[in-house]
Amino acid sequence: MKTIRSGALIAGVVYVAVLSASLVFAADPAVLKPRVPLDQIKEARTWQNPFPNTPENIEQGKKIFHGKAFCVTCHGKDGKGLGNIPGLRGKLPRNFTDKAWQAIRTDGELFWILKNGSPGTDMASFVPLVLTEEEAWHVLLYVRSFGQ
Repeated sequence: MKTIRSGALIAGVVYVAVLSASLVFAADPAVLKPRVPLDQIKEARTWQNPFPNTPENIEQGKKIFHGKAFCVTCHGKDGKGLGNIPGLRGKLPRNFTDKAWQAIRTDGELFWILKNGSPGTDMASFVPLVLTEEEAWHVLLYVRSFGQ
């Protein structure tokens, strides 16, 4: 009986340690920091993607991500972000597979970044110079698919 309790206790301690480590390493606190200025974030969080999350719309966003918008150049084919980019200054490109980041950022915040860039990083504005608003929303559907 004592062996079973000891085994259960050890298993419980290991479970708590693994869970704690996964929460600590799930996302760098800087990743979770909003990039939208505080005086604009409340409004940005109200913006919602006008396009439904359908396979067709995600595919359209994928084509733009890998083509016209050249997002793939910094964020990679798998959305994990590339860390070895010559001339890159500041923060590394966002890892779109980070579930903690995906959960905390709203579509409106991501759209704001596509329109205005991401302060403190090399992420430039893309709307309207590179993308239309409609194209940007489709790209965001594809970006969200990395967190699934």
